[in-house]
Amino acid sequence: MAGPGTPGAESSRTESPRERYRSQVRAEVKERAWEQMAEAGASALSLNAIAKQMGMSGPALYRYFASRDDLITALIRDAYRGLADTVRLAYGSGDGEPAGSGAGSGGGPGADASREAGRASHGAEDATAPLARIAHALRGWALADPQRYFLVYGTPVPGYHAPEDITAIADEIMRTLLDACPAPPADRPATPFETHLADHRQWAAGHPAPPAALRRALSFWTRLHGVLSLELAGHFDGMGLDPDRLFAAELDGLLAP
Repeated sequence: MAGPGTPGAESSRTESPRERYRSQVRAEVKERAWEQMAEAGASALSLNAIAKQMGMSGPALYRYFASRDDLITALIRDAYRGLADTVRLAYGSGDGEPAGSGAGSGGGPGADASREAGRASHGAEDATAPLARIAHALRGWALADPQRYFLVYGTPVPGYHAPEDITAIADEIMRTLLDACPAPPADRPATPFETHLADHRQWAAGHPAPPAALRRALSFWTRLHGVLSLELAGHFDGMGLDPDRLFAAELDGLLAP
């Protein structure tokens, strides 16, 4: 499980022995939490169970994470930070390497096949190439650790409310996506939904993209997450189709003029 090794996890900066020990304990707690969630889901996360696994008392563990929500926040922060870095690196690479070649994107057979499909479909750099790279980086990141993906994009944890700094990282991801959306032709008429988005753009985190780019970003984000969520939940199993080809076909449709 890729919890502690995820980009954005606890830093190894120069620390005092006490700080270093605290960082090590926090990292182990998070590793145990990822294992626990892989078995029973985020809603079943228990600090007391983790403390027992580590040979600690419950109160002792609460010195490192004040509550279950505090631990969930740390896990979500690491996950979002890793995805934000992966998306930003994919957007800025400009080398035609589509499939999550950046740090933290992960791998595996599905991710490798996604890379190959991306090279075949989007080998030449054009206005949509950054979007293609982001798409393959997103899929590689998701396939590398489905539990991490579902923690941030799956069913919300009952009773949990993310702090503002988590929302800020999510906004960073959306701003990068909007940066990657090419400007539409000046003479292209606006669709009714684009007209709606002109006055409903709070989700765009202050990005100045025109309504047509907002619509494209929303279509990209919702459709790809829909495919990824179904794939990671196993809904394509037994259907006899190739998820790599489905993803590539959906992406081709999204990138078409």
